Amino acid sequence: MQEKLSPFHLTIFIYMIQTGIVVFTLPQLLAENFGTNGWLILIVISLIVSLNIGMISVVFRLGNGKSMFAIMEQSIPKALLYPFYTLLVCVWSMFGCLITKNYVLIFQMIAFPTTPPMLFKLAVDVLVFLLMIKTVYNISKAATVFFWMIIWMVLLLFFFFGDFEWARLTPFVFQNGQPSIKGFVTIFTSFLGYELSLLLMPYCDRKTKFARSVLAGNAILAFNYLFFSIVAFGFYGYESLKNLEFPLLNLLAYVQLPFIQAIENLMYGGFLFPIIITTVMYCWSAKETLQQMIPASGKLLAFLIVFLVYWISYIPEVLSEVQRWIGYLSYVELAVSFGLPAVLIVLLLVQRRKGGVADA
Repeated sequence: MQEKLSPFHLTIFIYMIQTGIVVFTLPQLLAENFGTNGWLILIVISLIVSLNIGMISVVFRLGNGKSMFAIMEQSIPKALLYPFYTLLVCVWSMFGCLITKNYVLIFQMIAFPTTPPMLFKLAVDVLVFLLMIKTVYNISKAATVFFWMIIWMVLLLFFFFGDFEWARLTPFVFQNGQPSIKGFVTIFTSFLGYELSLLLMPYCDRKTKFARSVLAGNAILAFNYLFFSIVAFGFYGYESLKNLEFPLLNLLAYVQLPFIQAIENLMYGGFLFPIIITTVMYCWSAKETLQQMIPASGKLLAFLIVFLVYWISYIPEVLSEVQRWIGYLSYVELAVSFGLPAVLIVLLLVQRRKGGVADA
């Protein structure tokens, strides 16, 4: 029998999956798209995400923890699901791959400008593959270890309170911004990852407290984003933030310690851990989906996915191009995040009416 996730492990797991590369540019995106006090939109997005998580928890409750693949295949012929499975494999594998490529390009730019970025990505992909072939329980334990290695960085934000001014936040809300659907989706992307909890349902039971744990993970992320964004707005002001490409790195560079130079490079390296977990889980989800179509060894499929997306990642060469690809995939991933739970709920209600699902 496979080990079930505990509430604590699932909470940390979801938080680590959600923590992505957008955090480096988040305050700049908020200032550019929503203007003064743009950080308030994070509360709105967090509430929308919580509603979406509520839909996923309904799937878990109605399906009694059944796999989403089992739910769909009980009502829809498997052959008809192959195109949808193929879409999920492509979107999830490429999404995880491009998140890594985005991180690697920034790291190469600030720390090792003469080193080929794909060499860094190869090293990261090897780590991704080694984690992908482990069980979900072991991946969650690795995520927990990584969590304790980076969560202390939040305390560095207290370093800026001496130069923090509430006047820089201004009393105005969402003024002088350029709100757009594209900007909203870009910021929403920083919360993505929670939708992969759909694939974690078979690894949870009643003791896991699935809904509460996933909501708690999202709440921790929302609090960290809010804390970071408020500090950035109060430290720089929204006008200055609009001109900073990577506000997080600028803030870290402001921290001066007597025994460490260029602390921003060290701190940026620490963010590799959540990037690895995010990439692992998107590629693992692609592998689990591909296994529904090709009943081959999980290790073989994991190797094929990592190998193929590594070579595909050569196509977008510059940071702006990678971010544009991520933007396109974000629209598809948002549709999957809301559409897939809705479809599963409908299928489960139909199955329950026919007596195909036992009452919870």
